[in-house]
Amino acid sequence: MGDNIPHNYMKRKATDQFFDTHPVFSLEEAVDFLAPPGGRAGTIERLKYHLDSGKLKGVVREIYAVVPPNVSPDNFYPDSFLVAAASRPECVFAYHSALELLGAAHSTWNIHTIFVRSPRREIQLGEIKIKFLSHPKILFSNNALKIGTRKVERQGKWLTTTGEERTLVEGFRNPQYAGGVEELLQSASGFSVLDLDLLEKILHKYDSLRLWSAVGWFLENFQKSFHVPDSYLARLEIYKPLSPTYLLRSQRGGQLLERWNLIIPDKFLSLAENYAT
Repeated sequence: MGDNIPHNYMKRKATDQFFDTHPVFSLEEAVDFLAPPGGRAGTIERLKYHLDSGKLKGVVREIYAVVPPNVSPDNFYPDSFLVAAASRPECVFAYHSALELLGAAHSTWNIHTIFVRSPRREIQLGEIKIKFLSHPKILFSNNALKIGTRKVERQGKWLTTTGEERTLVEGFRNPQYAGGVEELLQSASGFSVLDLDLLEKILHKYDSLRLWSAVGWFLENFQKSFHVPDSYLARLEIYKPLSPTYLLRSQRGGQLLERWNLIIPDKFLSLAENYAT
């Protein structure tokens, strides 16, 4: 019996250490870290004990959250970004989720979007929806899935997200996931800095004339904010579409900006002008 005391102490210590460093975690992570006798089944039994005691809360299938002290599990809602990351540790946060993680989002949104290699059914967490999207195919073929990504710390966990440059490009590529063009303009205008060389590399990877023009138009409006040389805008202009192109695929009407061969709704033109001043 006495021989069991050190073993039980070490087991509790390892479990507490794991909970301290993993506020939200998957069953797979727990198995890898705790490695108890009985493997997966032993881990499930240990987690069940903590679920029954109220120290853990089951979030979705095989995803758990550590309940803060003196808080009822029924009244506790774990960080949805951490839930998304635990469900797919290799994921890359994108679009509006990236804007939020970068601290640039103009408003909160109830949809999290993450790039993964194999999409799964979306997760619903109260009012929050987690959508699993395939990585852009063109980045697969270019072997560039990690281009323009960076790490962001959240509650002691490091999450991978698209950085400012790629988030801007992705936002114009699929504005519906960024909260719309208006939200993108309001948010991206608040970026503290843009790496123009990296931005150009990302545009080359996507090889989309519409994106070259959209980003060019954005940077022309915020040329002073991001210290964009005239020569840089001239390089982007080379890749503009050969014929007039709508900023939004579903769009009809708007003003043609001849420099970019881009047709932009009046409301977005005035928005960009307002935020640039």
